[in-house]
Amino acid sequence: MTAADTPVQTTVIDESNNLESVANVKDPLQTATGVYVTVHGHFYQPPRENPYLDTIERQPSASPFHDWNERIHSECYRPNAFARVLNDRGELIGIVNNYEYLSFNIGPTLMSWLERYDFEVYQRILEADLKSCDRLNGHGNAIAQVYNHIIMPLANERDKYTQIRWGKEDFRSRFNRDPEGMWLAETAVDYATIKALIEEKIKFIVLAPSQAERCRLIPDEEQPVSQWLEVGGGQIDPTLPYRCFLPGGDPESDYIDIIFYDGPISRDMGFSDVLFNSNHLAGRVGQAVRGDHRQSQLISVATDGETFGHHKGGTEKSLAYAFIAEFPNRGWTVTNFAHYLSINPPKWEVELKPVTAWSCSHGVNRWQDDCGCGGGGEWHQKWRKPLRVALDWLRDQLIKVYEDTGRKFFLDPWAARDEYIKVIRDRTPANIEKFLARHRTHKLSPTEQVDALRLLEMQRHSLLMYTSCGWFFEELSRPEGVQILRYAARALELAGDVAGIQLEKGFVKRLTSAPSNIDFFKHGAEVYRHLVLSAQISFKQVAAQYAISSLFTNYAQQERVYCYDAQQLDYQLQRMGTLTLAVGQLRLVSQITWESTHLVFAVLHIGGWDFHCCIQPFAGRRAYSQLKEKLFDALSQASAAQAILAMNQLFGDQTFNLENLFAEERHRIIKLLSNETLTRLDQLYTQVYRDNYGVLKAFHRDELPVPQELQVAAEVALSHRCLISLRALEQENGDGQHLTHLGELEAIATEANHLRCQLKIPEAKQTLEQMILRSLWQLLHDTSPETQQADIQKILRLINLGEQLNLGLSLARSQELYFSFLHHKIGLQCMRVTSVESPFQGGDAALTKMLAKIAQLRQLLQLGEKLAVYVSPWLNQLP
Repeated sequence: MTAADTPVQTTVIDESNNLESVANVKDPLQTATGVYVTVHGHFYQPPRENPYLDTIERQPSASPFHDWNERIHSECYRPNAFARVLNDRGELIGIVNNYEYLSFNIGPTLMSWLERYDFEVYQRILEADLKSCDRLNGHGNAIAQVYNHIIMPLANERDKYTQIRWGKEDFRSRFNRDPEGMWLAETAVDYATIKALIEEKIKFIVLAPSQAERCRLIPDEEQPVSQWLEVGGGQIDPTLPYRCFLPGGDPESDYIDIIFYDGPISRDMGFSDVLFNSNHLAGRVGQAVRGDHRQSQLISVATDGETFGHHKGGTEKSLAYAFIAEFPNRGWTVTNFAHYLSINPPKWEVELKPVTAWSCSHGVNRWQDDCGCGGGGEWHQKWRKPLRVALDWLRDQLIKVYEDTGRKFFLDPWAARDEYIKVIRDRTPANIEKFLARHRTHKLSPTEQVDALRLLEMQRHSLLMYTSCGWFFEELSRPEGVQILRYAARALELAGDVAGIQLEKGFVKRLTSAPSNIDFFKHGAEVYRHLVLSAQISFKQVAAQYAISSLFTNYAQQERVYCYDAQQLDYQLQRMGTLTLAVGQLRLVSQITWESTHLVFAVLHIGGWDFHCCIQPFAGRRAYSQLKEKLFDALSQASAAQAILAMNQLFGDQTFNLENLFAEERHRIIKLLSNETLTRLDQLYTQVYRDNYGVLKAFHRDELPVPQELQVAAEVALSHRCLISLRALEQENGDGQHLTHLGELEAIATEANHLRCQLKIPEAKQTLEQMILRSLWQLLHDTSPETQQADIQKILRLINLGEQLNLGLSLARSQELYFSFLHHKIGLQCMRVTSVESPFQGGDAALTKMLAKIAQLRQLLQLGEKLAVYVSPWLNQLP
């Protein structure tokens, strides 16, 4: 008998005679017994980074957030790391890290974004996997994903292996273990993909029930012949695990295990209301439990992870309570696929349909043909096949470039590509040098290092251009289609830089065969010209961004500008009347390819929105010194025309202005330039408001329609006052001035409510939330009995102010902070106070001290009530 078969002794109370009897019950974590539940979340976002800047630019459609990653993070990724459990009064009674109970994969590009944007949530995800390993016999909840979500059956053999290897290495670098399972993009699979997964030692995958063709009991000595059952219509039993053997392979090793998720429940989670109540969710799962007395069964469901909170707001709470209460109360064991397979290996084998995916009923035609899947009704997808053909042609051309040129630098170019993921994960110079040293044919010169990195980046972009999202929807000119074309354009550019080969003309010609649904674009070539070429970025544009921004930013000698290191070698600025001229030297180095350039810039601010910026290569110190002298001589004439003429003579005709800046910096400068005008307008509206305050009150008192001009003046004036006071409050240094600023803000809020003003103060919400969190942190970490009451009062007033201003404050992070202290510090202090048998024993001094402590604890607990945290048990314990 093995350890897994050893029964666990538990004490059971026999209520009929109150006698204890000992029953042997198998531990479901060691032996497959009873019902197991696995909820798998496929967390993924399409890559959105600008290929030239390695950062996501502002996406207005995600407003009020910066971009869609940030928005979905706020609605899904963070809430699942801190999922609330509430009582019937909406008070917080628990916080659950859903990733501890979810089976999940998170796309590598999304994980990189989380690591950079919210390291706390990133760490919660890693910790959740560790805790699930501890709970489930070493089998963690996290599984890997093919790197950038390409449709594996449509990839060539080499790309299949690189996608798997990159996915594995990215996973290993984060979770410090090898992945047992791997999520396939759109669950798209064929036997060539199965073969690659097996060779890369992936133990299991997750598929839709519709992807199975037939199944049978695995033949053994007792039953050497087993009857095949046809299940091609989705009839396969998803409560069982299956083994898929590679045709013609070694049956002892050439196989992979497959979990088929429960299709009806998974659909209901995505498209019905079962997630809005944990009891409904458990009830729906319970409907799938088979009542045939089998020893064990697995109810597995899979859906987009973004369902929990983004697509269906607040449902991460239902999921959390289902994990910790609803499922266990029904006697079900929450597990993951790897753990279940370890205690219940497949007894059935399965054969798959030749080429399938969960989201296309036509195999994988959604990513290569006009199959109708994902259509908008009236729009065709005739562009899909020509787009695939064009990208395949480009890929094959880039293979020739990579192999022919790569042999000069790499011992094995394709082995170097497979390991390049280690550079993608860590672009520090030391790590890149180690990588090149491992793969180089000889000691590379600086120029050869740049070319080697260009080749690898060319290959990275040739993989990124196959990201499945580009074909998923109904139109090529959508952001997803444009994004993959931008990757293709960057790969084309890099190929030209390193090998001098011009492939763009042939690529664009092939895109003319991809018809757009939008008349303006006509076909893919016009989409490329209008939306891709216009977004390309050169070193000169980066330098122009730096130069114009330098008029509004005090740059250090070394700065990071997106993915470039900017070294300021010289800088001189002079003003003459309304004119401002800056001249400088700048060295830019790409952190990705190590390309570098030494440039000279001159930027003239004529006034308002008018800028004239010129860039040219550095031509030597003497030439630069002469250029500076001539430009500042021209400026001394106080004539914009003379200065511009001198710049054009020295730099040539190519110029840059505010429109050439990257969008976010352009918007920042526009706001700065608008400040003076807006200040004058604020003063004007404030004067109108003051002069007509009595009239405005009369209109409201008599419930008459208020003239729009007066109402607008009141809203602008009060919004302006509110923002000024809020900034002053934010900057106060603890000298007591906050009381004045808070009082002013409360008065403004009262006035605005009386006059029914809708204040335009978008930044106030985040500012107040941060102030509340900061004040709470200071209170809890640096508690001073002398100032505690005042500190608590300040927090309460800040919260009330947010309510008065109708800001819809989110106190989630403050709740999390308070909840942690409640259970680790405040609660313990309450226990100590209530455990004292008689405070009178220490005399009057001890009694006074004890009463003061009780008062302080009561104040802290009442603050918890305001934060909607369940504190009644501790409050009720206090004397």
